[in-house]
Formats: sequence, structure tokens, C-alpha cells
Amino acid sequence: MHSPSPLSLVELPVRRLNRGDLVSCADLCEDRGWPRDEHRWGLLLSAGTGYGVDAPDGKGLAATCLTMPYGSDLTAVGMLLVADRYGRRGLARRLMRHVMETVGEVPLVLYATELGRPLYEDLGFSSVGRAERVGGRFGAGAAPDSPSASRPSLTTRPATADDLQAMIRLDLPVFGADRTHLLARLPAFSDRLQVAEEHGELTGYAALWPSGQAQIVGPLIARDTATAQALVSALAATTDRPLRTEVHAAHKELLGWLTERGLEPLNRTTVMTYNLDGLPGDATRRFSPLTLATG
Repeated sequence: MHSPSPLSLVELPVRRLNRGDLVSCADLCEDRGWPRDEHRWGLLLSAGTGYGVDAPDGKGLAATCLTMPYGSDLTAVGMLLVADRYGRRGLARRLMRHVMETVGEVPLVLYATELGRPLYEDLGFSSVGRAERVGGRFGAGAAPDSPSASRPSLTTRPATADDLQAMIRLDLPVFGADRTHLLARLPAFSDRLQVAEEHGELTGYAALWPSGQAQIVGPLIARDTATAQALVSALAATTDRPLRTEVHAAHKELLGWLTERGLEPLNRTTVMTYNLDGLPGDATRRFSPLTLATG
């Protein structure tokens, strides 16, 4: 009697991931040369929905993908990873098609690497912008001509529980969708959560959280570049580890300022959408995402 033929990779079932998959998700990140980032995966799997394909050799996961829903207005897609030993065999396309079928007509947004961009274009995604990753040791002290130095009314301080509602009110028109479920997790997720104020009004916020040997700045929401600079400076002063952040490429002034202070360009991603002409919200105040997987 013949034994049944094993399923091809693209026929393997897709299942929902849970916090019990944290180690396997981190292993897959490491397999692709990324930091293990169990801390980030913990947030993503609690606030979002993870999908995975179990490796046919029984060793962890062959592939993952993560969706972060924002009601019926928007869903972010990220963490599309395929184990190196199963690369270029259709798994990434299989997972993306599964996600697109699952969310239906809800608009999608993602950050595509140069390697992944052709797949997303083939699936109907359109480019709407870019983001630049920068990282390194942040130099102490602000330049004399820094806008924040000439704005004594601009102050920053650690966030408190009383600030959450004001952060949500600020965030909604900037991001363009309600992400209360994500922001409510920031105090526990972050090493530091900082808010900016002017004349008693909350005008920005930013978080600092660990990833490998670096500290990530994100999200970064601010009234203007000077406010963004003040928040980054305040967060940088709390750590001696290298900083890393993703900055939307339209914010050239902030990118230049970060470069002057020791952060170097690392790579870039393309912001892409599906069923959506462009990013919602106010791009002038949206400087950095929490992580690329959250849009």
C-alpha cells in the first residue's frame, strides 16, 4: 500500500498563533538574521492576530504573518517571515493571500522591504511613501540652532496613567484610525513613555522599548519637528544603549537632525496600501510607527 504523498508547502494549513508560539516566532526571527524580539512578539500577539504555518520537519514554524486591526477602518500587516530552508517556495504568497481573504474589504497597510516589494505589487498593493531606518549612538546635547532650544514653552515629562486619554485623543486624527487597544498597552510594553506639552496642552508622545542590543524609539507622534526632537532627546537621555527608529521619509528635517547626532542610515522600506489610496490621518504629525508591523 502506498503512503499518502506529503502536502506541498503551499498546501500546508495556516493556523492562528498564540502566546505559546512566542519562542518559535523568536526562533524564526533569529533564523532570518533579526533580533529574537520575544518582547515585541508578545505585544503583537496580544494586540493583533498572528498566523503561522508549522514546519513540515517538526522544527518550529515555517512561516509567520501578523495583522494589527484598527476596527473596520484599517489593518496593518507585518512580520511576514519564512524560514530560510523554506524560502522561495510560495509560502509568503500563501500567507498573504490567506490574510487578504480573511480581512475581506478592510484596507491594508504594510512596510515592504526591497525583497518583499515585488510580491506585494503582484498582489495589488500600491506604494504611497517610504520610511528610513536610522540607528546608532545618540550624541548628547542639542545644537544651538535647534528649534526646541528656542521654545521654552515646550517641555517633556514621563507619561502618567492620567495622560492616556489625552494621548488617544491626539493620536486618532494623526493616525487616522482608533488604536486605543495598542496605546493602552504602551505603559507596560515600554521602558519609557514620554509626553510633550506646551501651555498645558499635550502635543506629542513617544515610547522607548528594547529590541536586541538597541532601544527603539516609536511610536513618535508630535505637533512639529521641534516637538519630535524634544521627545527623542528626552528618551535618549534615559539609556546608554544604541537607538534605532523608523522615520517617514517626508520628515527630512528630523532625519537630518538624527544623523547630525550620530544615527546612521541603515535601510529603507516602502509604505504600501491595498484598497486605500494613501495613508489615513495627518502625515505631518506622524513621525515614526511603534513598529513596522503595526503600521
